[in-house]
Amino acid sequence: MSFSYETFTTRNIGFVSAAEQRRLQGATVFICGTGGMGGAAIQALARAGIGRLVLADIDRFEVSNLNRQVFCFTDTVGQPKAEATRDLCLKINPALAITVFGPDWMEHAEEIVSGADVVINGTDDLGASLLLYRTARRHEKTVIDAYAAPLPSVYVTRPADPMPEERLGYPTTGTAWNALTPDQRADAFLREAEHVMVHSSSRHHVDLKLAGEVVAGTRSRMSFAPMVISTGMLMAYEAINAVLGRKHGADCRGWFFNPYAGRVERPRSALVAVLLRPLVRRFLNRLAAP
Repeated sequence: MSFSYETFTTRNIGFVSAAEQRRLQGATVFICGTGGMGGAAIQALARAGIGRLVLADIDRFEVSNLNRQVFCFTDTVGQPKAEATRDLCLKINPALAITVFGPDWMEHAEEIVSGADVVINGTDDLGASLLLYRTARRHEKTVIDAYAAPLPSVYVTRPADPMPEERLGYPTTGTAWNALTPDQRADAFLREAEHVMVHSSSRHHVDLKLAGEVVAGTRSRMSFAPMVISTGMLMAYEAINAVLGRKHGADCRGWFFNPYAGRVERPRSALVAVLLRPLVRRFLNRLAAP
């Protein structure tokens, strides 16, 4: 096959202009976490014609990833996620420049983030996320992220915006990203879950008994292909907006997409959130109780 970038991207034109396509070709996107949401975002960006991707992941594909992770196949199970993702992306676009990092990506965070046009957070580790956000702020980079929620979501944190650590009130301020205690991690997860419950109808779309086990830390997070892949697509849209200088569809508080009702759920007013938060906190504590 004779590969041509122009032929590869010809059907993009109309959604983006020829000049914007050239901007995508010259852009670098850093995706930290190449599994579920990160992997879906990567696939969309690779097919959209982004010129360079920097991928980082510390894990290998497992059988349990087959239900939702777009680069996980029976023949990639056991392979390092970032490397397998790179190899498959090159089958989509052989001209794509891809740099891969494994568990050592943290040592190169300053270099990676400073060289990216935009950052996507696809990791579910609190320490890695703190490193990503703190580094992005120093280098004035925008971070695209999503909530740990049963509904697809997306939020965009620009350099001047409060980071999730600040906005959600994590007990991690002043603590090094690699010196977090189990209590800090648990409290941060509860604060994110509280935000999700206050500002979305997520509780109606998941088994609450199993959700309680997740909150209690006795069960892995539940993940479902339509939710995970839809979220990755939303993240890819916002990354493209950042590269092209288009207006973002989400801000640092973000929004939730409810596919069951066909609507977008945006954050409630500050007054309503204040009234709901104590009720939600008690509800979550009951869920997590043994």
